[in-house]
Amino acid sequence: MKKILVIKSVMCIILTCCVAICYAQVKRSLLNDSSQGREKRPLAMEAKRIVSLTPASTEMLFALGLDDEIVGVSSYCNWPIAAKSKEKVGSFSNPNIEKIIMLEPDLVILTGMEQAHFKGILSKLKIDYLIVDPKNIEELLTSIDEIAAITDRKREARDIRKGIEETLKRIGRKVAHSSRKKRPKVYLEIWHDPIMSPGGNSFVSDMIEKAGGANITADLRRAFSKIDPERIIYRNPDIIILTYMKSQKWIRENLAKRVGWSSIGAVKNNKVFTDINPDIMLRPSPRVKEGLIELYERFYER
Repeated sequence: MKKILVIKSVMCIILTCCVAICYAQVKRSLLNDSSQGREKRPLAMEAKRIVSLTPASTEMLFALGLDDEIVGVSSYCNWPIAAKSKEKVGSFSNPNIEKIIMLEPDLVILTGMEQAHFKGILSKLKIDYLIVDPKNIEELLTSIDEIAAITDRKREARDIRKGIEETLKRIGRKVAHSSRKKRPKVYLEIWHDPIMSPGGNSFVSDMIEKAGGANITADLRRAFSKIDPERIIYRNPDIIILTYMKSQKWIRENLAKRVGWSSIGAVKNNKVFTDINPDIMLRPSPRVKEGLIELYERFYER
C-alpha cells in the first residue's frame, strides 16, 4: 500500500512539473510572438468541459442549464450558490493557467480588460476560447446565443432571451409617455474613492437608459471613469444610485458632506439609493431582468 501511495505521489509531482514546463514554454513563445490571437477559435465539437473566468459568464452558463459542464470558475464567481462549489482557477485578473490545463477544458470563456492578453496563452496551448464582453443588453443576448450554439442549449437561450425582451417591453411601455427631457437624471456611483461612474458605452449606462433614466455621465469615454465631483453638482441628478451598498448613516455622514452636494436634488429629496444588489447591475448576465426592474422602481415608484 505504501508503495502505491509513493508511486501516486511521484506521478502527481511529475504531472505538475510537466504543466509548469509547458506553461513556461508558452510564456517564452508569447514574448517572441506579436500576434494578438483570435477573438474566437472555431470549436471542433460541442463543449463539454467549460472553464468560466468571469462571474457574468458563469451566470450565463448556469442559466443555460450547463451545471455539469462547468469544471472551473474564477474566485469571484458566487452566483448561483452552486458556483461556489466549483473548482476555483484563480482571480478575475490573474487566472491560474496550470490549474486550467489540469482541468482539461474544451472551452474557456473570458472577457476583455485584464483578461485580454490571456487569449494568446490559450491559443498557444490550443485550448478553445470564447470572448464574452457585452457592452449593452443586445450584445448580452448575442453572447448567450453564442454560448448556446456551442453547447447545444438553443432552446434554453430562447427562453432567456424571451424573458429579457418581455421585461424590456414592459418597462418600455411604462416609460413611453415620458419624453427624454422629463426622464429622471441619474447618477450611478460605482466607487467613492476615487469617485467612478459608467460612461455611455458601458453595459450599466445602457441599463439606466432602458429602465427609463438618463445617465448624466454618458459623455464619459471609458466604460468606467473617474469624474470630478463638481461636475455632478452642476448636472444636478434627480436620482443617485450607489453600487457599494452603504448604509443611510454613511450617506448622511459622507455623501451629503461632500462640498456642494447638499444642493443636489437627489440628496435634498432623499433619492439616494444603496439597496440594489450591485451584481444585478454590474454583471452583464441573465439577471439583467432583475436589475432593470429594480432601477425602474427607483426611478418612478419610490
